[in-house]
Amino acid sequence: MKIAIVILNWNGQQLLEKFLPTLLNFSNQKHVEIYVADNASTDTSISYVKKTFPTVKIVENKKNGGYAKGYNDALKYIEADIYGLINSDIEVTEGWLNPIISTFNTAPETSILQPKILDYKNKALFEYAGAAGGFIDKFGYPFCRGRIFSELEKDNSQFNDTCEIFWASGACFFIKSNVFKELNGFDEDYFAHQEEIDLCWRAKNLNYNIKYVGASTVYHVGGATLKEESPRKSFLNFRNSLFTLVKNVPKKQLFGILFMRLILDGIAGVKFLIELRPMHTIAIIKAHFSFYIQFSKMFRKRGTLEKRTDYFRTKSIVWQHFILGKKKYSTID
Repeated sequence: MKIAIVILNWNGQQLLEKFLPTLLNFSNQKHVEIYVADNASTDTSISYVKKTFPTVKIVENKKNGGYAKGYNDALKYIEADIYGLINSDIEVTEGWLNPIISTFNTAPETSILQPKILDYKNKALFEYAGAAGGFIDKFGYPFCRGRIFSELEKDNSQFNDTCEIFWASGACFFIKSNVFKELNGFDEDYFAHQEEIDLCWRAKNLNYNIKYVGASTVYHVGGATLKEESPRKSFLNFRNSLFTLVKNVPKKQLFGILFMRLILDGIAGVKFLIELRPMHTIAIIKAHFSFYIQFSKMFRKRGTLEKRTDYFRTKSIVWQHFILGKKKYSTID
């Protein structure tokens, strides 16, 4: 298999300086090529890569279309059997690719997968963006093995397995190129955040298999583009999650689920106020208005494909975590 490891870059020279050498060193296999897909950077990151790492191939996008459009645009020019989409703030480890390649070879039904993602700043902990594989509840709230909302578990080898998951993290996301093309890539209306969950849900509806591979480990800095405390990040997460529900939930259940979800978002807005984070409350309000404006557009994207809900790991992760106080994946009902 020919594998293209593709780093999406926007003004990220410092990250490339820090993490690209390790990626090159630990991905030095003849069937693997490394690309930097540049989202119209205004710094000197591309000239730096050309000068310092001449073996790295570069695709230059004409504008910054965020994660979704950035990858959609760049991958049109990259020929490979497998796309490995990796954030510029990821540190890979020695041998990290071998379990991934092995899984694709020995489990041909696998179309998408992610490795174990630990926190670069505290390598004993799972990292927020993906941890040990993603799941979703009935109301569209995502969570992970190893991460429930902001509660992170310590890595005690409890997730060293290979297993089927619902969504793989966009921070380190492997997908067969023919599947990516069949799905028409990421939804560019998302710009950034949760577009990988939407893509995975659409893949699941086509009966494609998504896996987590715990024998492969990477470390993620996180928040390199948008900090966790950024209201812009809250806006994108809340809005895009609603987009995903509209596109993928069966019609007979959609409006009941949306109604409850909007109420839960409102409660989250009150929680932000209590925590003296009013800009995040405003971000939720803006997200809802943006959702209302684009509802018809998203509804038209549903297509005729049968939608399913048997992917939901639990009815309400909000109830499980905030009311029942459950902090670990193993305790979720």
